[in-house]
Amino acid sequence: MSLDSKPPAHVTEKSAGEYELPLAGFSGTPEEKDRQWFEQCYRGDTQRQLTVRAVIMGGILGMFTAVSNLYTTLKIGWSFGVSITACVVSFVVWNSICKIFSGRISRMSVLENNCMQSTATAAGSSTGATLATALGALLLLTGVHEPWPVATAFCFFTASLGVFLAIPMKRQMINHDQLRFPSGIATAETLRSLYSKSGESLKQAYSLLIALGAGALVGLLHTYAELVEQLKLKNRLPHWLDKVSAVLYLPDTLGFTGQLNPLARGQMAGLAFEPSVLLVGAGMITGLRVSLSMFAGSALLYYVVAPYLVELDAANAGVAGWMPSFRMSPEGNFNPTRWALWGGTAVMVFASLTQVALNWRTVVRAFFIFKKEERDDAQAAAHSVEVPNSWLFIGLVPITIGILVVQYCAFHIAIWLGLVSVAFSFVVSLVCCRATGETDTAPVGAMGKVTQLLYAVLPGAKGIAAINLMAAGTTAAAAGAAADLLTDLKSGYLLGANPRRQFLAQFYGVFFGVIAVVPAWYLMVPDKKALEAFNPPATNMWKAVADLLTQGVNHLPHTALIAIVVGALVGMALPMLEKLWPRARPFLPSAMGLGLAWVVPFQNAFSFLIGALIVTGWQKLNRKNSDTYAIPVASGLVAGESLVAAFIAIACTLVGFLTVK
Repeated sequence: MSLDSKPPAHVTEKSAGEYELPLAGFSGTPEEKDRQWFEQCYRGDTQRQLTVRAVIMGGILGMFTAVSNLYTTLKIGWSFGVSITACVVSFVVWNSICKIFSGRISRMSVLENNCMQSTATAAGSSTGATLATALGALLLLTGVHEPWPVATAFCFFTASLGVFLAIPMKRQMINHDQLRFPSGIATAETLRSLYSKSGESLKQAYSLLIALGAGALVGLLHTYAELVEQLKLKNRLPHWLDKVSAVLYLPDTLGFTGQLNPLARGQMAGLAFEPSVLLVGAGMITGLRVSLSMFAGSALLYYVVAPYLVELDAANAGVAGWMPSFRMSPEGNFNPTRWALWGGTAVMVFASLTQVALNWRTVVRAFFIFKKEERDDAQAAAHSVEVPNSWLFIGLVPITIGILVVQYCAFHIAIWLGLVSVAFSFVVSLVCCRATGETDTAPVGAMGKVTQLLYAVLPGAKGIAAINLMAAGTTAAAAGAAADLLTDLKSGYLLGANPRRQFLAQFYGVFFGVIAVVPAWYLMVPDKKALEAFNPPATNMWKAVADLLTQGVNHLPHTALIAIVVGALVGMALPMLEKLWPRARPFLPSAMGLGLAWVVPFQNAFSFLIGALIVTGWQKLNRKNSDTYAIPVASGLVAGESLVAAFIAIACTLVGFLTVK
């Protein structure tokens, strides 16, 4: 039962435990990097990869996680990674099946499991965000649900757009730029440890398992309060669990007070320490330069810029337009990122575009990778396993037509405005993928606001909330899908997988996700009242921006416009400085780190810095030991907490379904 042909008889499978992940990357020209990867890493022809059982297993797991991510997006405005959860669950399930049938069924290979998690990620991460944000905000505005065929078609086409946009992004950012993609590294390291056999790999596997246990414990103490609350609502909470949860838990955050709080009165949302190890682990993988850039940018915002703006706002009695109308968090605290996201996204957008302009020859090669030219055998073989550009164009034509039809018929978006949203999806995906590659965080929500800002000035779209929301929903959904799937492709790159087969697994996953998440949307949110009962932060934010921008760009605070201009200049300057003075690069801040610092709360940047400092100190004390165990430990922390968070989210979803009348 395989979609792959049987591996050649003369090729022997290399044990995962004997395989060293190329975490340091490769050097040289793009062609030399491709050759090194193929000669040292590629083993996509030595074992089955894209099998029926891998796709079905990934699809089923992805359907569960798609529903849970829809729930968490509605509840807390956040979704959780799917890949590590899927890998571990699949490994346990198939090993159990093998034992039950006494070897009559073979274990999944490491590349088969990797292909499985690609299907699961596409199903679980790329299909539900649009429902909870753009379509949810439209429901709040109109009070009426869009028909299910509209929601189904819109989710399918936007998620598929992200899958196909990942094709050129993969070749540029993974093959050539060698970006880290920390969660991709964590997934590859987890898979390698699960299949390890050699002594050194077993030690790394044990360190990963210990860290996974620690991460799981922290994740449990950090998240199970939500499940307790759900059970209380249904009167299904055991008495002993209520007592335990009142004492044994980790708070969501520990807010900074006293001298650590720069405001004379009030508190800033996000100025806190978050007792979570997931982002600490991501910081350990990301490294000191990016993490320090994030922390410096966030400290500048929270301790210098935001207090200054608050003073101006108070001095002008709030009439001079210093701060946006949605400046308060749901808890009533001042939220600096709701103003700063405009400047932060400007940094990331212009930094990404400048990097493309400075490296245009490499980008062109990424698009014309299959053009015939002189290559040695290894280079030709490496190019032959990449997804061809013909697939990109064959896919984009029907997907674009589908998006245009849905936009025009359901939301009355003119054809040319729809084409703008599809074209702009490439720019938004470029930024989100690069930010994910450097910081493991995709600023999808912030980039959606950029699209909303664009459609606030385009003729034919000004003042129309439906156009503003659904055009932004198109770009944000595609960019989020591309960023998540690029993380999976990074895992495959490290493990030596066949990119074509992994791409197909991702595309198959979209079908599973749509089948699960659209019915779940209508069951969880039967009407506007049910959506309002969630008090959905992300949905409310999309609606607030649409309300603001459909009145005109002049309603945007002029300080935000200043931040956009300054952010654009910073975003252009940093890549140019790196290009002009390459030796100065280690001492220059990361543009993506700085930009993201103004989009995410201070607590996230603080956690990244803690992780990076841990690895830096570890390297100073014992570099060899750090090189051996730092990545497995970091991967375990990420895997442990994300696993528990995903399972808690699924449990909350199941309990939540019980409340649906």
